[in-house]
Amino acid sequence: MSDRAHHAGILWIISAPSGAGKTSLSRALVQETTALRTSVSFTTRAPRPGEIDGQDYHFISAEQFAGMAERGEFLEHALVHGNRYGTGESWVKKQLFSGVDCLLEIDWQGARLVRERLPEHVVSVFILPPSLAVLAERLRGRGQDSDEVIARRLAAAREELLHYDEFDYLVVNEEFQRALEDLRCVVRAEHLRRNRQQHEEHTRLRTLLA
Repeated sequence: MSDRAHHAGILWIISAPSGAGKTSLSRALVQETTALRTSVSFTTRAPRPGEIDGQDYHFISAEQFAGMAERGEFLEHALVHGNRYGTGESWVKKQLFSGVDCLLEIDWQGARLVRERLPEHVVSVFILPPSLAVLAERLRGRGQDSDEVIARRLAAAREELLHYDEFDYLVVNEEFQRALEDLRCVVRAEHLRRNRQQHEEHTRLRTLLA
């Protein structure tokens, strides 16, 4: 068994205001990173066009969600834009303690809760939009929400932005490929930290220091 199997994976948290691009960036990062898996959140909201149950989210009823919360099955859960979202705890811990990196797309409330629960495993990234004007344009461009809903999302975005300083890294999504490259650099840098390299390169270090 390799040294890596004995070392827990990184629990990546990516947060951003709605429309800032965290889902697109997260998917692109996971697609090109074989050792990174995305946790599929549970939600009470209805699927959007094109979304697949079990792939984009686990779509469940409010009653089912409440039952899971009562049984302590969530690592974190929160009310966001009038709907409930939660991260299943058992799946995440299974990945981490098998040495696999896991990615969560959650808001600042969830990020705070996960950080409190698993502080030694979390690395968090906050995605910033170039401006509120660009954020509003992106939300309208999705063609999924009414003007009233967009206004609520923009108001929530201002609240979300107030919590940027709770995160380890800030990435500005002005140009998608540049933002993706910044995320790649963050992932690479974290895996080069001394405490992780001591596990990855245990045999090499032992030989060098013999």
